Order: sequence, then C-alpha cells, then structure tokens
Amino acid sequence: MTLPRDTEIVDGPLLLRPWRPDDARALEAAVVESIDSLGRWLPWCRAGYDLAAAQDWVRRCEQGWTDGEHFAFGIFDRASHELLGSIGLNQRNHLHRSANLGYWVRMSCQRRGVAATAVRMAARFGFRQLALQRIEIVALPDNQASRRTAERAGARFEAVARRRIWDGEQAKDGAVYALVPEDLEQA
Repeated sequence: MTLPRDTEIVDGPLLLRPWRPDDARALEAAVVESIDSLGRWLPWCRAGYDLAAAQDWVRRCEQGWTDGEHFAFGIFDRASHELLGSIGLNQRNHLHRSANLGYWVRMSCQRRGVAATAVRMAARFGFRQLALQRIEIVALPDNQASRRTAERAGARFEAVARRRIWDGEQAKDGAVYALVPEDLEQA
C-alpha cells in the first residue's frame, strides 16, 4: 500500500503532515529549544543537535514513508504553520497489524493538549489508512508527561515491560500503553 506523501490530517487548530526538506530548520530550532525538557527522555535530543541532524531525520522520514514502514508527521499549528512537535507510527508489524507510536512537543508548546490531540489524529490515521488493530505507546516509567498524554488520548496502561526500550546504551523498562480502534470512540 502506497500512501501519498502529501497526506494532511486536520483536527481543530492542529495539522499533521509528513516531513519535507524545507522543515529542517524549524525542526532544528524546535529540538534545540527543547533539549532541557526532552533530553532526559529522548537520546537523540542532545546538545549539538544541528541542521545536518534535522536534515538527516527528514530524509529518513521520507524514506520510511516511501517504504511504508515509518509514517512520521510534523505537528503544526494550522493557522500559523509553526512547528509544534513530531509524531509517528513505526515498528510496524504487518502480521499482527500493529505499530508503535512516538511523539514529542517542543518546550514552548507543552501542556496545551497538543500531544494528546496529535496522538488521536495519528492513531485514526493508523487504524483507517494502515488497517492497524493495535497501536502501542511505550514510555520510560518515570516519564509522567508522556504517560499522562497516552492516558488523555484514550490509551490503556497494560504493563511495565522489562527491558522494553533501548536508549542507545542500555535496555530500560518501558510503561506500555495500547490503543485499539474502539478506544478512540471512547476518548
């Protein structure tokens, strides 16, 4: 199944769309702004993140979209087109019709409900366009902000899975949440 890279998903003030090369500078700025709030949770969000890293990410996202394996979106303010964060479906399991969902919101836009709304938007895309039956959100157990976002989006906590997340240096436990299509009807 090939999905067009010009896909746009709109819900109220938010717009999700696949990354484009001209987004790299805005991505770099959003990441650099957010190192203090996101760096603890996201191993790639570190001092030294630069335009080349942002450009590489955009290229990998474009390739993932082409391959039908990684559907990454920028989260934008619909009116101003400001980049608010990122969200994506990856680790797709075709046999079991499942995928992982990851997200982050830039520091200046956190605590506004952006992430929870974007989670529901991306999950609807996964259920409708990719025919997924299960979407997992996995966060470090002490990442309360990410866990609250999952819950606000309608995901159900299932377990703390031992050594579920690899942070680039070691395996860490992960709090596993899941969404199935019916969960969005209740959220």
